[in-house]
Amino acid sequence: MTKKTADAFAAKHGQDSKEGVDAAIRTKLEKETREGTLSCAAAFTLVTDLNRTPAEIGKAADLLGIRLVKCQLGLFGYSPEKKIVRPSATVDPLLQEAIRGELQSGRLACRNAWDLAKRFRLPRMAVSAACEALGIKVKPCQLGAF
Repeated sequence: MTKKTADAFAAKHGQDSKEGVDAAIRTKLEKETREGTLSCAAAFTLVTDLNRTPAEIGKAADLLGIRLVKCQLGLFGYSPEKKIVRPSATVDPLLQEAIRGELQSGRLACRNAWDLAKRFRLPRMAVSAACEALGIKVKPCQLGAF
């Protein structure tokens, strides 16, 4: 990753700096980071291990110039396409109704997508695939990536 890219991640947090990253989070992030990247799954392991919020881990990663990859909804961080989720061929009417019931400003929050996957006993990517088929954007990301 270039310094310019790392600076862009940090810039979205204004005056905060990498010196302000909690030492425990910094240590764990540095241990889990591979070639300047951290997978979504690894970030959520840190959320649990450190008893922190996803937003705290995501912000710390940004401030340290760590790129988040391999979104568990398939929306970003894959090579070479970046996004690997594809629209579902069909969407169960009950899932469609549940998704529409969770929309805020026409979008489905990542957290709500995860909750729906759990409720319907589906893989997370199945919910994002349904959203793709319905033309619904998933946003915001729990880690702050989008």
